[in-house]
Amino acid sequence: MTAAAQQVDDTHASTAVPSASEHFEDDDVLNSLPPNSQRHRPDGGEHRETFLPSDSIVVDGINHGRVYGLDDSDDGPDGDGREGDANEATSPGKAKDRKPCYKRAWKRWRKIYAANSFLILVVCAILLALAYPPLGAVYLAPQITATWIAVIFIFVLAGLGLRTSELSKALSNIWFNTVVQCYNFFVVSSVVFGVSRFLISVGALARALADGMVIGCAVPMTINMVLVLTKSSGGDEASAVFNAAFGNLTGVFLTPVLILGYLGVSGDIDLVSVFYKLGLRVVLPIAVGQLLQKFSKTFVNFVKKYKKYFKQAQEYCLVFIIYTVFCRTFLEGSEAKAADIFIMIAIQFVLLCSLMVLAWYLMKLLFRNRPKLRVMGLYGCTHKTVAMGVPLINAIYESNPNVGLYTLPLLIWHPMQLVIGSALAPRIAQWVEREENRLENENNCTGDGEDGLDLSPDPTEVTGDIEGGESNDTIAE
Repeated sequence: MTAAAQQVDDTHASTAVPSASEHFEDDDVLNSLPPNSQRHRPDGGEHRETFLPSDSIVVDGINHGRVYGLDDSDDGPDGDGREGDANEATSPGKAKDRKPCYKRAWKRWRKIYAANSFLILVVCAILLALAYPPLGAVYLAPQITATWIAVIFIFVLAGLGLRTSELSKALSNIWFNTVVQCYNFFVVSSVVFGVSRFLISVGALARALADGMVIGCAVPMTINMVLVLTKSSGGDEASAVFNAAFGNLTGVFLTPVLILGYLGVSGDIDLVSVFYKLGLRVVLPIAVGQLLQKFSKTFVNFVKKYKKYFKQAQEYCLVFIIYTVFCRTFLEGSEAKAADIFIMIAIQFVLLCSLMVLAWYLMKLLFRNRPKLRVMGLYGCTHKTVAMGVPLINAIYESNPNVGLYTLPLLIWHPMQLVIGSALAPRIAQWVEREENRLENENNCTGDGEDGLDLSPDPTEVTGDIEGGESNDTIAE
């Protein structure tokens, strides 16, 4: 051992707990410091002084690393509390610089919750309803709080967000819009109705869940989800906005007609009372929201300013409705068993995938050289809204003890369409790019379009983002 190295060891041994003002020569501290803040000791054993960086924390003589979190990030340069790969390999005490396990777990959970908040809240609401049904079925006065206050609040915000100005674009592509709306309302519901009647006839599924499948497929398409998935897949955003707005406005009147037409009018349903309540709880609040959108810029700006909180409030109202609905179902009891629910989930998945495939080939047949429209049609033909569907179902069947089972299939369909659409979006976006390049090359080669290609400009194609496209989203979609 060289004399310089021996001097270093003697100095270390004589300094058990150095003060914050002294420099350190301990190997652990030396290695824990960032490379740009220490002077390394050469292999030859030559001693050089090492100083603490100015932004390190020293408590009881221990260097606790740099103070991260003074800016927008709580982590280090690599975003996870580590200094980098180079320093990571030479830092035996790197675990000291990492966040505690419970903090990292909490941060991960927050990310998961932020991405799946609605689904998590719905599961919690159903479990709470199962634990003590009388709370939501009786004590919270659901006949006032859930069926009136929460529903009216949801539809006022829905009316505020519906961009009816887009309805003027209907004439620009009326054939495509008609196909999408007819498929969404009539084809999907009729296919599901036929499958559900078959399952009832063979005794494979409880009637309440089978009826719920039909009810869930009679509601209109989503607003936000269709627009987001269409945009991320490279589809036609303008058509997505129009069809979502038109479908939801039409669904207020068409959905009850379809449901009662498929399932009939049972003894506990008074048609006059149903449409009267729908007018007060659904149509009137949407109209109020539209009037506020047109004539009260102050209110619109206020909602935009606190958009995050209004979205959360609308989501919580929807979860509260679901909670009271299932409280009522669990309190009254049901013929459905756990096995029936799993069978229903599997059938819903097969039906959704099959209907999406059928919609894709139908779009290919009718709009072969319009890839952007085909993408929007894929999502618009099969998506179903929870934000408007659950209040509509609750308004029609508020006195029916099976209303929870009528709602459950829609709550299953909703996350399925999101997961499948999110998985398909990157691949579809690449396909759209290839198709656009192919059509452009064929257009350049044919010149006048003598091969029969549709070379007319796309009247619904837009460039850039739609103005205000994210500010008027419907919540929980």
